[in-house]
Amino acid sequence: MAGIAAMALTYVLGTALGLNNTATFMSSCVAFVAVSLWIDRRISLRRSKAARGAARQPGPDGHDTGLALDADASKREG
Repeated sequence: MAGIAAMALTYVLGTALGLNNTATFMSSCVAFVAVSLWIDRRISLRRSKAARGAARQPGPDGHDTGLALDADASKREG
């Protein structure tokens, strides 16, 4: 969603600056890819941080539970 918003904003700015259609489209695509990669990196950093935190916490019986493979497993279980 953020990539599409960046693409629309870049289109408006490119048109306002007087760029031709090809330049406006290319800059919009570059903005989309840049924002999408930035968001993907932030999500993966958050997940890896959560996995490291889960690996350090002992289980209910006091033993180490090991590395959590899915950081959001508790949200998916009933």
